[in-house]
Amino acid sequence: MPIQIKKAKRINELPPYLFAEIDRKKRAALARGVDLIDLGIGDPDIPTPAPIVEKLVEGASKPVNHRYPNSAGMMEYRQAVAGWYQKRFGVKLDPEKEVVSLIGSKEGIANMATAFVDPGDTVLVSTPCYPVYHIGTAFSGGKNFFLPLTKENHFLPELDAIPADVARAAKLLWINYPNNPTAAVAEKDFFKRVVDFAHKNNVIVCHDAAYTEMGFDGYRPMSFLEVDGAREVGIEFHSLSKSFNMTGWRVGMAVGNPEIVGGLAQVKSNVDSGIFQAVQEAAIEALNQGDKLIEPSRRVFQERRDILVDGLHKAGFECEKPKATFYVWVSVPKGFHSADFTARLLDEAGVVTTPGNGFGAPGEGYVRFTLCVDKQRLREVTERIRQVKI
Repeated sequence: MPIQIKKAKRINELPPYLFAEIDRKKRAALARGVDLIDLGIGDPDIPTPAPIVEKLVEGASKPVNHRYPNSAGMMEYRQAVAGWYQKRFGVKLDPEKEVVSLIGSKEGIANMATAFVDPGDTVLVSTPCYPVYHIGTAFSGGKNFFLPLTKENHFLPELDAIPADVARAAKLLWINYPNNPTAAVAEKDFFKRVVDFAHKNNVIVCHDAAYTEMGFDGYRPMSFLEVDGAREVGIEFHSLSKSFNMTGWRVGMAVGNPEIVGGLAQVKSNVDSGIFQAVQEAAIEALNQGDKLIEPSRRVFQERRDILVDGLHKAGFECEKPKATFYVWVSVPKGFHSADFTARLLDEAGVVTTPGNGFGAPGEGYVRFTLCVDKQRLREVTERIRQVKI
């Protein structure tokens, strides 16, 4: 007779993971024979550049790479990260103390709470957002205090609106620019306000910068660490996933304040065994070549952005043309909730999108589209949507 299986309370209290629910609906539609166009998940469809793949193949054949790697990352990889940050942002980093490798930035984001959040601690989370920010807090027994991102405030959190007692109690502050899901961007004056807030309230700033390399029309998003005083209060998460079309490779980095980076590295040394060194060698190649490998993808996504946004505008939808990311944040038609409209697009147009409220309550009234299919399919998306009865 099987034993009684009881999951931990933290698991039972989790909401359904956003993309898992979308996958369930997609499978049901596919089973009905629907020709789906999937604009739901931000997973680039462009292949990883050939020089990176070639370096992986070369590295995989080396016996030295077949053994346990260092959980903090090869020194050569951390040096490549520091070199890229210097060249790209003008930020000088100590590769030994201010850089740690990540098995994709998602892993590091989740482990921040393990390193710094005790039961009952408060974490400030800008929302709508990538769900891992607040899930990590919940797993550690912390309390999330959500900061709504609204169109009226350019999808930036209103730091002055945080109650003084909450600000003083807060352990971490999560921000993300260029932003997922809203595609909003932040400039230096905002980051300066964040640094001032952190100093005043003794808060660790966690900036998810995964989309800095997906800027369009010549726009170059900045690093939070470019601001004076940022290194004293914060850590920045980055990833090769979006920049180099390497989502499946699971390689990223966290950089910044050495005590904060060191705390994260201490967790990692106890819970993972690092990244396969051949992957790190391929990542070094990516970082060393930088824009030479990124720019072709950037041009592709910019063209796709124009096709989708122009087509949505012609179909009567309200959305901004994003300056960065491969997301388009679209207002739902009057009379619809986000989930209702997402279901309508799936059922009547065979188009998969993500309801804005799946990223947090302030996302209600919006739907997120991605640009991760080719331009012919994006043109078909806008034609299909025009046929939907609204």
